Amino acid sequence: MRKFDSLFIGLMLFSMFFGAGNLIFPPFLGAMSGTSYWLAMAGFVLTAVGLPFAVLFAIARVKGGIQAIGNRVHPVFSTVFMVIVYLSIGPFLAIPRNANVAFEMGVVSFTGSSNPVLLLVYSAVFFLLVYFVSLNPANLEKYLGRYMTPTLLVSVVALCVLGFMKLDGNFQAPAGGYESGAFFKGFLEGYNTMDALAALAFGIVILTAVKQRGVRSETQMTSYMLKAALVAGSLLALVYVSLGAVGAKMAANGEFENGTQILAGAAAHVFGQSGPLLLGVIFTLACFTTVVGLTSACGQYFSDLLPKASYKMVVLMVALIGFTLSNMGLSQILKVSVPFLVTAYPLTIVLVTLTFFDKYFNGARIVYASTMLFTGIFAVIGGLNAFGFSLGPVETLRTALPFSSSGLEWVVPALAGAVVGILLNKVVPATQLDELKAKAS
Repeated sequence: MRKFDSLFIGLMLFSMFFGAGNLIFPPFLGAMSGTSYWLAMAGFVLTAVGLPFAVLFAIARVKGGIQAIGNRVHPVFSTVFMVIVYLSIGPFLAIPRNANVAFEMGVVSFTGSSNPVLLLVYSAVFFLLVYFVSLNPANLEKYLGRYMTPTLLVSVVALCVLGFMKLDGNFQAPAGGYESGAFFKGFLEGYNTMDALAALAFGIVILTAVKQRGVRSETQMTSYMLKAALVAGSLLALVYVSLGAVGAKMAANGEFENGTQILAGAAAHVFGQSGPLLLGVIFTLACFTTVVGLTSACGQYFSDLLPKASYKMVVLMVALIGFTLSNMGLSQILKVSVPFLVTAYPLTIVLVTLTFFDKYFNGARIVYASTMLFTGIFAVIGGLNAFGFSLGPVETLRTALPFSSSGLEWVVPALAGAVVGILLNKVVPATQLDELKAKAS
């Protein structure tokens, strides 16, 4: 690899991560957390930056990547889990969400109305460009890392720096759940970026980019992948803190329903009539690069999983499904996102955490299976609760668990599952040995 390849791959990774949610949620967190901003932002960065970095690190250090990690639970679990993740961060949730946000900020902010015909035309052009850029994954680093990301970064930096300088509002009193437990509230808000799940998919894109530069050594691939992840993670953390600070200052200028309104107000305040144009550029670039990254990741995964499906065929299908669902409207898409994330994130966190402690229980499958089972039960319960289902006694059990008020009721069951797995791992081999001895006698 050449001297700056890790930097450009890191910029490509940043652009793939940095989509709609990464723009919307930090400023709203800043506005709501107020004087508890730094505590809330610490929790947010932990799940929005730290967890994706941990996922990439786990993928880099385990030969076979995330599929091999999932196989430690069971091959069927691995395939089902990854298919669900790819479909969710791909054509059925994250891709249409990003396309819709790009339309809302890049078109509606100028026209003042969300016309279905206009959305149809915009999304058709958007996904046509996504399809052609995604066709050749070898060129993603050039398109995303060298061209689009610098433009995106300059635009975001201009908004944040000038916004922080020109906005003179003081941090307000915490609200919206940040009055107590601001760290845990920010921790859960980090789920909404979906970056930990995206990291499961982007790992294959980064490894492909490294391999295409002639790197074959497992040690070198791990090293280059971690360097790229460090570049992307550092930039993400810096942008989140900056956007959050802008949101915290904007809170003194009125009430806002979401991060989009905050950024729109900040852009108008700082840049006047040209503010919406800058914001449109930021959102369009951020959403487009993320959709390209997700489309390419889905193409590489499903073409490997299904030998009869070529990469180009999968990319076409992902683009068509994303185009169709994006025309349903943003509100319908977002209704599904929170319950899904409440279910998927605990499973991802626990699975990745187990890989770092693998040597302490000799990689025993029973430990993985038991821990994931206990976690999965309460992750599903949390997801159903987020959907609004009344669970009766089950809900009473959930709320009785430690950390349930912070949305982390799965932590204790996960620990219990690990303990049960470790104990079974000690007992089962001994039992099997006794049975063999009995048969021999």
